Amino acid sequence: MLSPRLAVPVLVIVIASILSGCASVTGDMDPPNVVLESFSSLPADDGGPRFQIKLRVQNPNKQALDIAGISYSIALLDREVITGVTNDVPLIAPYSEEVVTLEAGFNLVQLLRLLTGLGRTTGDALDYRFAAKIDFNGFLPTQRVEETGEITLK
Repeated sequence: MLSPRLAVPVLVIVIASILSGCASVTGDMDPPNVVLESFSSLPADDGGPRFQIKLRVQNPNKQALDIAGISYSIALLDREVITGVTNDVPLIAPYSEEVVTLEAGFNLVQLLRLLTGLGRTTGDALDYRFAAKIDFNGFLPTQRVEETGEITLK
């Protein structure tokens, strides 16, 4: 049995060892590169309009990405108009890429606000922002990615 004087330093060493071991499990993890590959409408059903979004996810790491789920949004002119979630994501091997297909629906209220305040003509550009939160299975930390740009009205 340890004396109370020795118990505290031993406990500190054990906790420090455990924490450093957990930190080495994740290592240096670079966020995946996510590029908006395509965006298309789906056939209408009884609900509101639905869209298919294809993302190209690139894994720049030496370990596979085992993604538990992705939540995402697309904003036009700083108004979040499309949101969705998925847990159907393939394992992405080290230093490789996969196309991930998502389905999303419009936020009708934000879309109406966007359309009433639009007042733009053909050739004008709309600012967009794609944001995603990617959760992993295992000990990898949540990653957030964002892509911004402009869409030109035709």
